[in-house]
Amino acid sequence: MQSISESDIKVRIERDNPWWGDGVFVVPESLHPKRVYFESFKHLALNFDVKRASVLLGPRRVGKTFMLKQLINDAIQSGINPKNILYVSIDTPIYSGISLEKFINFMPEPSGKNRCLVIFDEIQYLRNWEVHLKDIVDNYSTIKFIASGSAAAALQLKSKESGAGRFSDFMLPPLTFYEFLLFIGEGEKYIERIISPQNKTSKYNIKDIEGLNARFVDYLNYGGYPEAVLNDEIRKNPEQFIKNDIIDKVLLKDLPSLYGITGIQELNKLFSFLAYNAGNEASFENICQESGIAKPTIKKYIAYLESAFLIIKISTVDDNCKTMKRERNFKIYLNNPSMRAALFAPVKIDDSKKIGQLAESAIFSQWQHSSMFSSLRYARWRNEGEVDIVFLAGDQRPQWIAEIKWSDRIDTHWRDETSALGALLRRHESIASSIFTTKTIEREATLENRKLSLIPSAAYCYLVGRNITSRLDLPVVTSSEIMGEIQ
Repeated sequence: MQSISESDIKVRIERDNPWWGDGVFVVPESLHPKRVYFESFKHLALNFDVKRASVLLGPRRVGKTFMLKQLINDAIQSGINPKNILYVSIDTPIYSGISLEKFINFMPEPSGKNRCLVIFDEIQYLRNWEVHLKDIVDNYSTIKFIASGSAAAALQLKSKESGAGRFSDFMLPPLTFYEFLLFIGEGEKYIERIISPQNKTSKYNIKDIEGLNARFVDYLNYGGYPEAVLNDEIRKNPEQFIKNDIIDKVLLKDLPSLYGITGIQELNKLFSFLAYNAGNEASFENICQESGIAKPTIKKYIAYLESAFLIIKISTVDDNCKTMKRERNFKIYLNNPSMRAALFAPVKIDDSKKIGQLAESAIFSQWQHSSMFSSLRYARWRNEGEVDIVFLAGDQRPQWIAEIKWSDRIDTHWRDETSALGALLRRHESIASSIFTTKTIEREATLENRKLSLIPSAAYCYLVGRNITSRLDLPVVTSSEIMGEIQ
């Protein structure tokens, strides 16, 4: 048996770096839509004045490789010599066992004073990657290093531990509902943004709520993944793409290899159980009873599923908005609501109960794009009082609250539908405003002498995603800053 020759490796690298050839080369991925995160990532990744590697993190299939290829095209357009740009996908079998430093030697023009760009895609497949990356960052002053990885939180943890002062992390979540509409060319078809010429403030006008709701259901079924949005064949069979190519690879490959998990079937069973019950309150004891999995294993696996960005775990507060000293109850949401449709079945617009649960997951999924996401809780107290979202300010006082619904029942059952919101408002003067989402109703109301905004869930999801991603580097502290003004 012969080992793979260096010449064969070189041929493969040249094939993966077609811009090394003669003539003008346009990277094909540059012709596709860009994520709203692209410009922020580009500013970080192509800043040669900062001696750090940029580490692009995120779940599988959210567009990391596309973003890297688009970055390469922009780097060439900015004047970087194409032969000074190297792209390597570490999970390529022929590259097994090759050190990061050796790849640099395959570049046509790797040395000198000219700026160089070296990209390592799927870097988690190299054992102790963070140690090797830190070493070459220190040793190559003219090269800007970029890496990407799918096991996001695990990679981020390692980068902070071993790459302190050497790595800058950049998180790429699934598509927002706003991005989904942009990708299909309907960015303002259903909601238009109107900017006042006098004070430059923004207002939003919902033009077609029925059309927006129909697209929202599409988003819930397949809209979190750029490839599914852009490819008709994938949309016809999202179960194959999302379940087999994304969920199963994380559950059966990524997590077992990262954490040494042997009970793969238990992990798979737990994730399916959590996905089916997304949006419902849970406890370790309850999950143990219903799933038959031991409580210590459940705690460990939930942490792993969070680290792989498959689920979002939200903590509870009581009616005094105090965090429990001992966490007994919590809510689990899907990081990307499209995963539920792949595991079970796509939802239809008249599946009110299922869409209501998925709408909560979708809205929390938009919020994870914000630096203020860690300030979100839900409130639950005795006598079955519950509020879906409680935003705690820096002093841990509630600043705004929200209830997520996919119905217009509030028109006929006002007292029942608003009782929990009203109870929190009466207890906390710090709450400036509250939000109640509906299926189609849109208006302003008053509850406990304070503003209550009624807005369709689809519109709220759109506005949260749009306004958060339009101010990626700025803190968000009020509900009005997220929603803008609805007219």
